[in-house]
Amino acid sequence: MAITATTAALGQNAKNKTIVYPQTKKGTTVDTYFNEKVADPYRWLEDDKSAETEAWVKAQNVVTYAYLDQIPFRNELKKRMEELWNYEKIGAPFIEGETTYYFKNNGLQNQSVLYKKNKNGKDEVFLDPNTFSKDGTTSLGGIDFSKDGSKLTYAISEGGSDWRKVIIMDAVSKKVLEDTLVDVKFSGISWKGNEGFYYSSYDKPKGSQLSAKTDQHKLYFHKLGTAQKDDKLIFGLNEKRRYVGGYVTEDDRYLVITAANSTYGNELYIQDLQKPNSPIITIVDNFTNSHSVLTNQGSKLYIETDWNAPNQKIVTVEVANPKPENWKDFIKETENVLSPTTGAGYIFANYMKDAVSFVQQYDYNGKRIREIQLPALGTASGFGGKKEDKLVYYTFTNYTTPGSIYSFEPKSGKSNVYKKPTVDFDSNAYESKQVFYTSKDGTKIPMMITYKKGMVLNGQNPTILYGYGGFNVSLTPSFSISNAVWLENGGVYAVPNLRGGGEYGKKWHDSGTKMHKQNVFDDFIAAAEYLIAQKYTSSDFLAVRGGSNGGLLVGATMTQHPDLMKVALPAVGVMDILRYHTFTAGAGWAYDYGTSQDSPEMFSYLKGYSPVQNVKSGLQYPATMVTTGDHDDRVVPAHSFKFAAELQEKQTGPNPVLIRIDVKAGHGAGKSVAASIQENVDIQAFTLYNMGFTSLPKNK
Repeated sequence: MAITATTAALGQNAKNKTIVYPQTKKGTTVDTYFNEKVADPYRWLEDDKSAETEAWVKAQNVVTYAYLDQIPFRNELKKRMEELWNYEKIGAPFIEGETTYYFKNNGLQNQSVLYKKNKNGKDEVFLDPNTFSKDGTTSLGGIDFSKDGSKLTYAISEGGSDWRKVIIMDAVSKKVLEDTLVDVKFSGISWKGNEGFYYSSYDKPKGSQLSAKTDQHKLYFHKLGTAQKDDKLIFGLNEKRRYVGGYVTEDDRYLVITAANSTYGNELYIQDLQKPNSPIITIVDNFTNSHSVLTNQGSKLYIETDWNAPNQKIVTVEVANPKPENWKDFIKETENVLSPTTGAGYIFANYMKDAVSFVQQYDYNGKRIREIQLPALGTASGFGGKKEDKLVYYTFTNYTTPGSIYSFEPKSGKSNVYKKPTVDFDSNAYESKQVFYTSKDGTKIPMMITYKKGMVLNGQNPTILYGYGGFNVSLTPSFSISNAVWLENGGVYAVPNLRGGGEYGKKWHDSGTKMHKQNVFDDFIAAAEYLIAQKYTSSDFLAVRGGSNGGLLVGATMTQHPDLMKVALPAVGVMDILRYHTFTAGAGWAYDYGTSQDSPEMFSYLKGYSPVQNVKSGLQYPATMVTTGDHDDRVVPAHSFKFAAELQEKQTGPNPVLIRIDVKAGHGAGKSVAASIQENVDIQAFTLYNMGFTSLPKNK
């Protein structure tokens, strides 16, 4: 058996009680990369279908929850988290056909419910995802209506998996119209009129559905009333692409197809749906840049692109001659990163300046109408809708302000509060401060630090440093209930905008990729050093946290500088960077990481920071709680399993090394409210306890 109790690897909690970890057997697997041998003793944990792996998961959870159960303030923390979380959350309304819909959560419902306003103006439940499963682990993965709003599809995710089932329903009678579509993954649904819709999927992989490689994405058209096996293959048979998407323009005139082999850079195609059997026309035939068709006016396309514009721009072109050499600038590139939307007959240019939003409104002739006045410094999102809409809606939030929905009337430029939540949190008692600190190579990095007003900078404030730094993702200010609880307990929450992200466009992204990836870790380390130097905190009161690519960030940081922080919280992380590309769609991340097969130089660089391969015997690592889900089919849990096994074997000193494995949970999307609350409670309880707190350091 792989699992037996052992005292060979010991840890001690803050009260000096010995932890007896499960013993993880070591195999003899050795891989050879460019004539260099690399041992992989925990390869067997990659088999998510084996009884041994299942037993290991159960044994680890027994140890983890026994540790968490004895934290004296854990229940008190959960009570406050539930109190704060328990407020009504309402989404912006949207119109389909002649019916208005919106999502609402009463407070602690596991999944938000879709409501509609009936003809009498009364609200009624239209679709309740809480009925999908008893334990809340089946979630709504998307909903899309036909052009006249008479029919719809909704996708469900089971256990947090990226694989989806798609149900087709009549919007009036709510009657299911035909058999459920299965094996849909990384896909939107886009209707062509009311006759059917486009969707994307992979062939079912051989072996484990949760970990086997999937690398040929295909676009299909499903005609209502026909079997899924008869769906028409539109794109992806002869053109092997890892990610393929298709969407129909609002006027039903064109099908737009995007195709990519990595998470950055795509080909772009278009097909005229008004002409039967019309060919698919190539607009862009390479993966050098990213592009999408934002909208169209007749035969004129409006394309969002970073071609010759690292911060994004919008160009126009006629469908008859759509190649890039014919593109004309419509909204030119600026020094700030652009993320446009359309609605109510206008284009909204949402810009990011030092990770904070400002929005400008344009008409379809390129005339700038106005800059939209936002409530404060923070993040504005939304501004989308149909061309005939009279209003658009947007959400505004920052680290101290719960997300409020505003309606915006484009003709007058007036914003009005549509829904402002009532939250038991005194936002006025807290503040966010943006600072710019210097990284190892002299680059200036912005960071937002949030804390209670009047906080004393004495180096003893419990602090969470949260980062991501990759895949062109931008971390912009947003409110979080769990962070609010952290702030109430005297905590500091700091978020640096690391290289690898999208906060300053393509150049910023590229400077944190492949053989520049160490820049990301250096930026994060410099952020920690800044917080310590400025007395916000000290190493004894610092926790580092991140998920997915951010989990890799935490893993690399804690193995490179284990004495920098007291607590490490890597979630669903890419921990074995030598093998990530062998699982599910992982090979698509190569734009950011490169792969261990690329070249001797690339292999050596990756091996130099890969968390699994860089845990060293004889070092004292911080108190660590790795978190993952057993159904994570994006970053497979084997990454976290192997990292935790290495740490438990090699840890020196009293700091605990635990792994918390959610069962019937995936990468994070669709997680129930109850599961989210418990996870955040456990993370904060573990963090404060290992900083030496035996009761909550209340600071309300």
